[in-house]
Amino acid sequence: MKEPVGLRKRGNPPTRKPKVWTPELLEKVAWRVRAADEPFRGVATSDGIRPGLFPLRGTGADVRKVYQAAEDYLAGLTERQLAEGRFPMDDVSWRHWNNGARYFLRHGMLLEDLDDSQRLRAMNVIRESLSAYGYGQMVDLMHLNRTIGELSDNEEGLNEWLYWFSVYGEPENGGPWGWQLDGHHVNVNCVLVGDQMVLTPSFLGAEPAVAGSGKYAGTMAFRAEEGLGHELFTQLGRRQRERATIADTQPEELFVGAFRDNWELDYEGLRLSEMSPGQRDTALRLLGLYVNRARDDQARVRMREVLAHEGDTHFGWIGDPDSTFYYRFHSPVILVEFEHMPGVIFDNDYHSRRHIHTIVRTPNGNDFGVDLLRQHHERHHTARTANPGQQL
Repeated sequence: MKEPVGLRKRGNPPTRKPKVWTPELLEKVAWRVRAADEPFRGVATSDGIRPGLFPLRGTGADVRKVYQAAEDYLAGLTERQLAEGRFPMDDVSWRHWNNGARYFLRHGMLLEDLDDSQRLRAMNVIRESLSAYGYGQMVDLMHLNRTIGELSDNEEGLNEWLYWFSVYGEPENGGPWGWQLDGHHVNVNCVLVGDQMVLTPSFLGAEPAVAGSGKYAGTMAFRAEEGLGHELFTQLGRRQRERATIADTQPEELFVGAFRDNWELDYEGLRLSEMSPGQRDTALRLLGLYVNRARDDQARVRMREVLAHEGDTHFGWIGDPDSTFYYRFHSPVILVEFEHMPGVIFDNDYHSRRHIHTIVRTPNGNDFGVDLLRQHHERHHTARTANPGQQL
């Protein structure tokens, strides 16, 4: 399939506040608000939420640097910036993250508007929460957003600092808290309850997946996720491929993307327990690319949680391994999706390896750390439950 070289001639996507709020734009905002206003349940199968999967406990992880980084960032903000960039844990804006390049529903502090010191402190909160690999991947995707701006002659509206950073809760008091980075192709939610961390929902994407020119020429994204996905499917035998294949055509979008916090999705595909040792090793290396975005000690805790449900982990596939494809891992405690997407910036309406979306969620009610927060407040508070979905 020939890759397109021209940019879409029908106009680039708007990235700032529109001058005129047309009925179409208003409805695009309205349905997202309605979805976020639904009481939070979490992604689940048709059997409903499976309780008791995420016990509140100590992990032994040293999170002091993460807490300190958050305190340093907050200390460097003015009163006005604190009013704009800090929210209670139960604020509905947690669920307003979205991948679009549009301005609406954004909240928090725009990194572009911070001074150098403030921006450095904001990025340090993220750096201390992620592994070197995870942080590097996120920064590469922000750089590729600048590449889109260069290609479309719209660097004002698409660049590496057009991302909104928000802090929730009170890290300085040792209570539950979290942060969100929200913008085009980078949407990461991080919640800490004691030394337990939840890093979902995390949506990461790229278009183009490789920068062929510009300030960040040579930057690449998702080569490993794409390559190991191809490797795993091609390692499967004929009957295993039949079991893994869950549809004939790729979906137009990820199943559990933005504003799908309560999506119903049943298990489909090939269980990891039905794989050979070599195939299983490839599957776990591929899963590790998503789990290991978190800082190393948290990633180890998370991987133990994932492996505890290995027998209930399903690998689903759609597409051609030598062209474009979709895959997912789905278990009671993790849901990962990867897909080659149709073009948006580039003038193509077919699935292409130029445009990739991924998402990681924690099913059964623990996206945004909701289940941990519920247990924390049941244990320590009686007057009020702070919960990203409870009061929405």
